[in-house]
Amino acid sequence: MILRAPGTNCDRESAFAFDCAGAATDLVHINQVLEQPKVFEQYQILCLPGGFSYGDDIASGRILGNQILHHLAEPLQKFKSDGKLILGICNGFQILIKSGLLLDDDATDGPPATLDWNVSGKFEDRWVHLSTAGTNCVFLNGIEQMYLPVAHGEGQFVPRSDSVLSQLDANGQLVLRYANAAIAAAGNGVNGAETTASDAQSSAVAYPANPNGSAGNVAGICDTTGRVFGLMPHPERHIDRTHHPRWTRGEGQDPGDGLQLFVNAVDYFK
Repeated sequence: MILRAPGTNCDRESAFAFDCAGAATDLVHINQVLEQPKVFEQYQILCLPGGFSYGDDIASGRILGNQILHHLAEPLQKFKSDGKLILGICNGFQILIKSGLLLDDDATDGPPATLDWNVSGKFEDRWVHLSTAGTNCVFLNGIEQMYLPVAHGEGQFVPRSDSVLSQLDANGQLVLRYANAAIAAAGNGVNGAETTASDAQSSAVAYPANPNGSAGNVAGICDTTGRVFGLMPHPERHIDRTHHPRWTRGEGQDPGDGLQLFVNAVDYFK
């Protein structure tokens, strides 16, 4: 299921990426599931694609996140407990954070993390190098690095405290991090699987390699099961060699770096 709402604009690209990976996809409007939440039972994978749901009028992902939190929490918790997969890309990542689907919300201390305005103070539209960490995330199985585009104004990962960042790291949830080209090529370094949160902070990747100033260079996180994953970069925008910005100069490979993420999701149920 590719869940869309007013303002979603990456739903067809996300569906196409899943189609290329061997899935059968449906575009489903939020109003359909609000009227009939049992529709979730028909699917194995839920994708919240990028865009600007409800125009991001309050904050990115806030309105759709609240709809999920207050009206769909029970069926989606069942979706998770049934061992199914949830993917949030860019605005979808913001929705997962704000709905509480990705990180457990402590009622006493508030959300453990949020996605804030980019440190640059502007919308960032550029390609970034990424390195994976650990083996916990289903979607990143066998992937060491990727080169993907970002396009967002609110992508700065901000934990509630340094201790929360360290705990997320210890849990193996900080699975995708921004890297410079040399680190990405090596497949290790400050963003590798052996990196701790404190190491990542002390070896911060400079702007624009870290396009939003995220703490610990965090570009994506998963829940403790590894089956719910949110990331700011767009894997659906690099599934073919010709999507690479310099493919005419001989760079890039076929398939594009992002396709394996969708293949992993489909293979999980094979």
